[in-house]
Amino acid sequence: MQGGIFAREDGANSQTPPGILREESVTKPRKWNTDIPNILPHERVFPIQIGSELFRLSGASISSDAPSYFSQFFQCQLKQAEDSGDDSNAIRTLYIDRDPVTFKDISLHLQGYHVQPRDGSHFVKLFADAQFYSLPRLISQLYEESIFISIGQRNFQIPRELFSDPGNSPNYFSLGFAVFFSTPTEVFPGLNREGLLRPPSILPPSVPNRSADTFAEILHLLRGYPLHIKDEDHRAELLRDCRYFHLKGLEQKIIRHSISFNLPRNRHEITLRLEDVRQSGISIVSDPSSPPPPTLSPASTTTSTPPPISGWVNYARPFVDDRCYELVLEIGDECTRLHINSMRCEFFGDGKARVSRLFEVIATKLNLPTSQPLGLLMKKGGASSQPASPGNTPISEDWVRCLLNEESYVRLDGREWKGFSGNEELGSGSSSVAGDEGEGSVGGGMLHPQPPRKRRRMDISSASGEEKESWVVKTGQWRLRVQNARNGNGKGGIECVLVAVKIDAVSGELGRNMQRGFLAG
Repeated sequence: MQGGIFAREDGANSQTPPGILREESVTKPRKWNTDIPNILPHERVFPIQIGSELFRLSGASISSDAPSYFSQFFQCQLKQAEDSGDDSNAIRTLYIDRDPVTFKDISLHLQGYHVQPRDGSHFVKLFADAQFYSLPRLISQLYEESIFISIGQRNFQIPRELFSDPGNSPNYFSLGFAVFFSTPTEVFPGLNREGLLRPPSILPPSVPNRSADTFAEILHLLRGYPLHIKDEDHRAELLRDCRYFHLKGLEQKIIRHSISFNLPRNRHEITLRLEDVRQSGISIVSDPSSPPPPTLSPASTTTSTPPPISGWVNYARPFVDDRCYELVLEIGDECTRLHINSMRCEFFGDGKARVSRLFEVIATKLNLPTSQPLGLLMKKGGASSQPASPGNTPISEDWVRCLLNEESYVRLDGREWKGFSGNEELGSGSSSVAGDEGEGSVGGGMLHPQPPRKRRRMDISSASGEEKESWVVKTGQWRLRVQNARNGNGKGGIECVLVAVKIDAVSGELGRNMQRGFLAG
């Protein structure tokens, strides 16, 4: 450079300082801070005092992120000097009572450097001052920055695209952090900015009551890495925080499940706990020889005979599975009583409410009229005054029909139960698996593979109507079969039958006490 002349690579000379594009046809470089508008004289230096420290910035630096508080102030100064004919070029120093340490980073941004927030505290300081100084380009950059948050006294920097998977958005962060820090139309919700001398103090976002270690493992999973779940307590911790942060897609990946191919049945199946079933994942798959489910309207009469139907309830985990599998439903917590003589299941507590909601959803999938609102996890009957019970659904009575066949595995009182051998009568606490008279097959398999044998006499209480001979099912796995109701059930003519896959049961208090354990220590 000689006498203000700048040498170019092609040998020509130019009056233009290097690094500043002045061609009007160049528009895209403006985004990258290479084309600076002529808001203030680029070569002139303007004094700004922030707190106790004086900064001197060129007009090019101030104009690079404008219109702003600085550009408007010095534009007014230049206009006043021009109107008064003052050629002394005297410009007053702009004094602002803010943090000079934060402004050092802002001055670097104005000089063309990329400023990266270091942590949550640094982020909110940059954010508040960018709003206060009205720096549009810095504000836009901070809108696209990672999410800075402190969880369990540990700082996390989370890329926003980490929550782009289906089911993981909206979540705790997009509904909390992102709403406050990513809404240009209302930066400080509820704050009257007219006459505002300074922005309000902002605390970095934090969630002190959650585990930092657990959240780190959740981020590890969100990044696509496998995670070894140590035990059920570990799984429960992960699920608890997934639900807290509203990460539904990740929750569906973590829940206890098993997907396998059942070669004897030639079908893929998924085993899932009752409490983990979601309404959107349920579907009905008809047997190949069965017609599709009928379309019934509320005005349909209950005396009409529905067309033959037989099928199985299938399930696909929402946001995760791209196909459905035959559902094997696991019902635990000792909420099931299996009445042997009538072959019916009676449910209690939360299990009864969940089974009722499940049957409501199945009835809806079959286009049957329902009397209660959907929702598997509702414990009460919503708008309906009827209590939650399978009998209040169109596909079952209060006691749900169930079937045991030759493929069902039963463990009774801690031992494998094989049913009758010959004409032997079982002792107290055991019984034959006898269904309704003439109870038939499920999918072609007979309930009794051999001719019916002698049944043990059952005593039924006339006062309560409950069978005295029953099993308490500690944990049971069931397939759900949809078929035409036998002899009609007075409802939609279709019923849902629980087909036993594996049962762990006790015959009474003695059997339950046999499996009790002593408290450790």
